[in-house]
Amino acid sequence: MANLDTHHEKVTEACPKCASPLHIRNGKQGPFLGCSAYPECDYLRPLHEKSEVKKVLTGSSCPLCKNELVLKQGRFGLFIGCSDYPNCEHTAQLSEQNKPQENPEKEQSIACPSCKNGHLIQRQSRFGKTFYACDNYPACKYAVNDKPVNEPCPECDWPIMVERKTNTALRLICPKKSCGYRSKPL
Repeated sequence: MANLDTHHEKVTEACPKCASPLHIRNGKQGPFLGCSAYPECDYLRPLHEKSEVKKVLTGSSCPLCKNELVLKQGRFGLFIGCSDYPNCEHTAQLSEQNKPQENPEKEQSIACPSCKNGHLIQRQSRFGKTFYACDNYPACKYAVNDKPVNEPCPECDWPIMVERKTNTALRLICPKKSCGYRSKPL
């Protein structure tokens, strides 16, 4: 059996579920507050807040408790949460429409070279890596890892090229593996 720390510090706070005193306990992911009546009462919460408030969203209220909503930085990026945490645990994902675009005029529509119906849009993988894929997915599965440029390849006439940073400079490269064209450093 694992060597568990059985030392518990008493806290002056009472459990909101059963009014028993709370203790500071140690777990796999660090210290937390747990009810002293465990296992009859299973209340626990993190000892330290793991999310940092970035901005108060004025004019928006929590649908559960009507307090203000705040923009927080957590383990998996930005999210919206209630300002009354831990009493209210309402959270919501930050939707793509609410994210401010850095340069919307710079964003240009590049036609998908594979299906010719869709456009290449910026996406994020589940690991946070940026890639560009056709918006006709799943009908068209065309994707590139580097930023596409609306310029045809001079060797094979593929409709787009991609910007890639090499050790020395930024270059335009043909995304077709059979071509292999690389421009001079930009």
